[in-house]
Amino acid sequence: MGLLNGFAVTLRQIGKRNRVTRSYAKDEGGKRDKPVRLHGRHVLNRYEDGMEKCIGCELCAGVCPARCIYVRGKDNPPDAPVSPGERYGFVYEINYLRCIHCDLCVEACPTEAITESKLFEFSFTNREDAIYTRDELLVDDDGLPQRMPWEDWSDFDAVKAHGSAWVRATAPNGDASYNGKVAWSGELGFGVKPPETDPEHGAPGQMINVDTGDLEAGLGREDDKNIDAAQRKAGH
Repeated sequence: MGLLNGFAVTLRQIGKRNRVTRSYAKDEGGKRDKPVRLHGRHVLNRYEDGMEKCIGCELCAGVCPARCIYVRGKDNPPDAPVSPGERYGFVYEINYLRCIHCDLCVEACPTEAITESKLFEFSFTNREDAIYTRDELLVDDDGLPQRMPWEDWSDFDAVKAHGSAWVRATAPNGDASYNGKVAWSGELGFGVKPPETDPEHGAPGQMINVDTGDLEAGLGREDDKNIDAAQRKAGH
């Protein structure tokens, strides 16, 4: 009887037009704008001269609550160093079957090597693809995230420059006096990126326009509630 009662809930909805489920954005002609602090798929960054920022310290792996990061450091070759430090990340893997995108790894990193892109739409056909390696996470020679076949980067041009926006939007220890101040190193292909545009409040509601790539004022929670109510009333 428990199984039949469960199906009864579904059957009662058949034929009703007043549904609250929203259509997927791509069915409406495009993706929705993304918050500037959106946590997406990770990238390993490089300095402006092309050297890797990762020094293989393993702090990201140590702080990860899901234990999804595996790092092994190695001494830099004296004749061809990979990073400015004594060591570099020789092995770097992230298991996205475990990752919860909490960004604690980003906060723990002393060199801003690991940050998160704006990609969240990726689907794996096997478990091996879900474990990203150092070669897949490392940005390319232009400083851009590498695009895997199973990832949806259809808004790539708009979001490619915002891979470290979460770091640039966050003040150390929540100290508001740091808002609007540059406290990070340059990145390959972009140089030193500017802080968020609102130095007083940190502009936590900024959104990335997926058509233009520009930062715009986002909607607050009350606005979201009003939109939801209006859509329910309209039967969407």
